[in-house]
Amino acid sequence: MTNGFKFELFDKEGIEAIHQATLKVLADPGIRISHEYARKVLKDNGCDVNEETRVVKFPEELVKKAIETAPSSFDIYGRDEKNIVNLTGDGKEVNWINFGIGTKMADYKGPNTYDVRDSTLQDLADIAKVADWASNISFLCSPVSAMDLAAKPVSRTMHEVMTLTENTSKHLILDPEADKAPYYFELNKAFYGGEEEEARKKSLFTLGGCPTSPLELDYTICEMALQATKYDMPMMVLSMAMSAASSPVYLAGTLVTHNAEVLAGLVITQLFKPGHPTFYGSSTTAFDIKGGTAPVGSPELGMISAGVAKLAQYYGLPCVVAGS
Repeated sequence: MTNGFKFELFDKEGIEAIHQATLKVLADPGIRISHEYARKVLKDNGCDVNEETRVVKFPEELVKKAIETAPSSFDIYGRDEKNIVNLTGDGKEVNWINFGIGTKMADYKGPNTYDVRDSTLQDLADIAKVADWASNISFLCSPVSAMDLAAKPVSRTMHEVMTLTENTSKHLILDPEADKAPYYFELNKAFYGGEEEEARKKSLFTLGGCPTSPLELDYTICEMALQATKYDMPMMVLSMAMSAASSPVYLAGTLVTHNAEVLAGLVITQLFKPGHPTFYGSSTTAFDIKGGTAPVGSPELGMISAGVAKLAQYYGLPCVVAGS
């Protein structure tokens, strides 16, 4: 895809300052890691681990090694070969995806008139079809949740994955559950006629998770990284820090918090499997104190996303950032 509008938020000295501040945060106070096996792996690789508080302090060399080990370019695959997308960490190519994940739909009734309701499985199918048709969308993020299945004795996640897979031939970033990863892989393998090697080389799905800001990787995201590496699905570590709420009010401080969380997730993923394809992700924004919301369309989000993209380029990592 062609590049969009270019906004250079930092010069080399500025981005280096964010990086150095991040290394200090990772080293002390560190990151709380709520996953026993992940803490063991980190301890075995030189981290200072406090089992009582579950806080892990990351040495600079370990962070540097993870950045160097993670691939700066990799392909993601859809059911149609024309939808193979090469992702790079140099910022030379910009790809577009839809925004997700929501729980509401707005039905247009006329000028300035909408009916807002819970999203359904049918909405998921309809959006996937439109995204499959839209040439400007390179791959698809799970757009909404099937709230009509939320209270039913079924696996909502599996129904959503099946519906998305049936209605788009593009690569999918799922709204996943870690314990369903074996089933995602079986679905992936079925597309390749049961060929496990092909399914591992050309995964149709990306798994991912979000740190718990500030400065915690909970059990879920660590387990997601473990399952992604086990089944050779790309992993996305996406911070959703909120400036003035779960991260500092100053945007530079929020970038440091965000960066520390994502790099901690990157380290864990690379320790689980060196060289595993990993996205540097962001839906970090500023907290609207008056409205009590996290607006993903604010000027602050644009500035944060520009900073995040610059950090990802600095590390040579493909990235996904929120936009409006």
